[in-house]
Amino acid sequence: MKNFRFYNILIGWITFLIAAIVYMLTIEPTASFWDCGEFIASAYKLEVGHPPGAPFFMILGRFFTLFSGSPENAAKMVNMLSALSSAFTILFLFWTITHFVRKIVIKNDEYSVGNIITILGSGLVGALAYTFSDTFWFSAAEAEVYATSSLFTAVVFWAILKWENEADQKYANRWIILIAYLIGLSIGVHLLNLLAIPAIVFVYYFKKYPVSKKGVFYALLISGVLLGGIMYVIIPWVVRIGSWFDLLFVNGFGLPYNSGVLFYIVVLITLIVWGIKYTQRKGKVIYNTIILGITVIMIGYSSYAMIVIRAAADTPMDQNNPDNVFDLLYYLNREQYGDRPLFYGHTFDAPMVENKQTKPVYIKKDGKYVIADYKIEVEYDSRFTTLFPRMYSADRSHVNEYKKWVDLSGKEISINTGRGNVEKRIKPSFADNLAFFFRYQIGHMYWRYFMWNFSGRQNDIQGHGNVMKGNWLSGISYIDDARLGPQDQVPEHLKNNPARNEYYMLPFILGIIGLLFHYKKHKYDFTIVLMLFILTGLAIVVYLNQYPLQPRERDYAYAGSFYAFSIWLGLGVAGLIHGLSKKVPRTASAIIVTLLTLVLVPGIMASENWDDHDRSGRYTARDLAYNYLNSCKEHAILFTNGDNDTFPLWYAQEVEGIRTDIKVCNLSYLRAAWYIDQMARKSYESDPLPFSLTHDKYHKGNRDVLPIYDRVGQPVNVRDVVDFIGSDDPKTKMSSPFVANETINYIPTKQFKLKIDPGVIINNGIVGEYYRERIVDEMQWTFNQNYLYKDGLMLLDMLATNNWERPIYWASTVSSSKYFNLQKYFKVDGLTHQLVPVLSESERYYDGEVDSDVMFDNVMNKFRWGGIDKNDIYFDENNIRMFSNLRSSFGRLAEKLIKENKKDSAIMVLDRCMKLFPDEKIPYNNTLLPVISAYYHAEANEMANNLVQQLVNKVTLELDFMFSLHPKFTTGTKDMTKEKQLNLYILQELYKITTDNKQDELARNIEAKFMQYMQLYSS
Repeated sequence: MKNFRFYNILIGWITFLIAAIVYMLTIEPTASFWDCGEFIASAYKLEVGHPPGAPFFMILGRFFTLFSGSPENAAKMVNMLSALSSAFTILFLFWTITHFVRKIVIKNDEYSVGNIITILGSGLVGALAYTFSDTFWFSAAEAEVYATSSLFTAVVFWAILKWENEADQKYANRWIILIAYLIGLSIGVHLLNLLAIPAIVFVYYFKKYPVSKKGVFYALLISGVLLGGIMYVIIPWVVRIGSWFDLLFVNGFGLPYNSGVLFYIVVLITLIVWGIKYTQRKGKVIYNTIILGITVIMIGYSSYAMIVIRAAADTPMDQNNPDNVFDLLYYLNREQYGDRPLFYGHTFDAPMVENKQTKPVYIKKDGKYVIADYKIEVEYDSRFTTLFPRMYSADRSHVNEYKKWVDLSGKEISINTGRGNVEKRIKPSFADNLAFFFRYQIGHMYWRYFMWNFSGRQNDIQGHGNVMKGNWLSGISYIDDARLGPQDQVPEHLKNNPARNEYYMLPFILGIIGLLFHYKKHKYDFTIVLMLFILTGLAIVVYLNQYPLQPRERDYAYAGSFYAFSIWLGLGVAGLIHGLSKKVPRTASAIIVTLLTLVLVPGIMASENWDDHDRSGRYTARDLAYNYLNSCKEHAILFTNGDNDTFPLWYAQEVEGIRTDIKVCNLSYLRAAWYIDQMARKSYESDPLPFSLTHDKYHKGNRDVLPIYDRVGQPVNVRDVVDFIGSDDPKTKMSSPFVANETINYIPTKQFKLKIDPGVIINNGIVGEYYRERIVDEMQWTFNQNYLYKDGLMLLDMLATNNWERPIYWASTVSSSKYFNLQKYFKVDGLTHQLVPVLSESERYYDGEVDSDVMFDNVMNKFRWGGIDKNDIYFDENNIRMFSNLRSSFGRLAEKLIKENKKDSAIMVLDRCMKLFPDEKIPYNNTLLPVISAYYHAEANEMANNLVQQLVNKVTLELDFMFSLHPKFTTGTKDMTKEKQLNLYILQELYKITTDNKQDELARNIEAKFMQYMQLYSS
């Protein structure tokens, strides 16, 4: 027994060491895309990130950054937190597997060599397989909360197994208290950890009570109560009750904000202390344990005090500004993201019956809490409601996808919309919703991810159903051919995608063997792991209720489920040893199976996954943020819109101090009053945004949506429009189309103008000398929408107030819908579009006019390239998309230089582009077209022809494959129309380009191919 314990600890730590080394070698050295830049910035300066926050992760991240030595290394240290958290997760997974295997293998305390190798070999193979699994490795290499959340899940599950070993001892309940404390802490990281609670309850039940149907029912009931109690009682209601006290103390007693909360905290602590002492004095062990458990959960949960404290400090990043209990409750409930039906509700085509005002929304005003608005609950036509609504989003793109995943033909019903109008609406049935649930939400958004991890992955291109993007793969031809078409005909450039990983289903098969072996040998333990597997997998699928066309892959949400399957994967080794030992001696069986499975499962997974999980040397997000910021003049205002053009910039400014004179303003957030307040404050060297509207004009519930009516019929000065909107005169208001018996402000024109003083423009350096003669006397534009949201209102206010004292830019990645129809006054400087009082010279397909002097200096001298110019590193789809857009920008710049008779400079730009973005790193696609065209116009025909031929070859290979597929691989959810159209478009454009540039033979070849494919496409 002592020898086993020694080796169990030793091999466990060796497993940890392997995982830690792997993850630390492959972490990204700086911020990654998506939320990572925001998390690093919030950790580095303890700022307030997006709801519902991750305060304990912030604290851990801040601790790690203390060892960074310099701001440039802070991101790497927070990434290191994820790497080490993941390595510790592997350690506890190893010990969890060995615990389960030991209970099966060891009889009569017989720790033979064969048994010890069986136990340790199972743990080693299972833990290392999870180490090298796709999803978990990805999370281990970046500063996201999922690695740390996985660690909490692993530790609490291991802790209940430790309790199981000591359950008959006097102080065994210390493990229960530890679990409760860890659960409380995990709330400050991510709520996924709570899903381990039912499995924990069943470990306790199976150990303490004789098993019966009634007992299982009560165990399920108790686990549901505990899970629901923490999620829906402790987390929201502790704060909600605090809000009642604060409302009473502030509004009733006239005391300062948060005074009621402090009194409430004192009362709560007093009651808890009294409860602990009373139950201890009376010998009520169970009640004492319950109160202690709730107490330590509350202690862990108290990390959220950090959010309130830092919000009160008005940090530069202060999302939702939760500096009081009402805003904290809004923050915790993630109310800015809206709601979705789960078990009963409307379907996507349901007519809206009424907007009902429900709970009041309080804001701080003049030392009191006042009601600024009411939460709106939409009531839908009851004929279009159903149990388990899975198809609920009314977004037209989502509706189109619903129709691909489920046959909704013949589901229309006629309804009377009033005044004799009749229209047809689609009414999906309960069965239709179930079909979407199984096909899309489970099949595409869970099973696909599961098989990525235990069978193989086609590529890292996000897929929405077709057979060429993002599917799971096995490497076994007859399986893959039946699902995805003949794989031997897949074009080589697609086969060579580094993320094409084939495990030949060996991890999956080994896991299934382990599942069956576990069920046969220890049904109770099997049930425990099964509950963990289901609740961290399928239960999340039900809860998330995801709509189609998600902006990114969501496999990270199911890491806990893959963790549970890895337990079975480890048990599969024990199962194989058990089977082989009937023919071969136990020790020999254990050695043979352990070595074989070690090579064939984690060995293959490590070999296949290394190249597309190694992020060392990749600086894309940080460097692109640097490029965005350095495309702007001093003290500029830079509008962004999405995660990937905002969070890296926040990181660059908050952590590395890059261009802190620029005010980065996210237009998506600018609809919120708290964010406008944030933008109206000075941060670092950046002055407040120039708003004339005061807080009382734009607070929550005030001027959120403004109807637009073109009543004037001619352009109106922006200043006059803003003054009209900001007026509280009843004459400037109209009856609300949204809420009965209310009046709201509106905009009386769709045509705007802004007077220009050329002297101010020149003196403030808004445009260079080249553009001075083209400055217009008046900017005019039309906004053809029927409503303007608060972000548009604040933009109008900025235009009216700024007086060109600060340059205004849009990031190039911002959707044109956020240009507010100002793009004819855009000047392109690199990765930004500057608003200037100069009418741009129109360019085909593009907005704005390139400033060749500024942009040439940027791309040739100033910009950084994320390591692509220095290292042989892998770029995933997200990075490729960013660089592809840049390749197109190089082509635009070259065309402008050619137009200015600077052909040598144009060729320098194009050559630089091709050196930075070769096909093997950033695959050629339609963004190569401007580069090819520019090469021709620069009279570099040989280079242009070479690129044309490469692109034609690539496109024809893809079209040949797509048109060779059986219709069952190209219709319905597997529809490939867009992919075919894109490739045909590329051929068409190449034909036009080669024809225009007198490359007749090349053009004829392209035309012949194009007509051939068009015939196939038409038929």
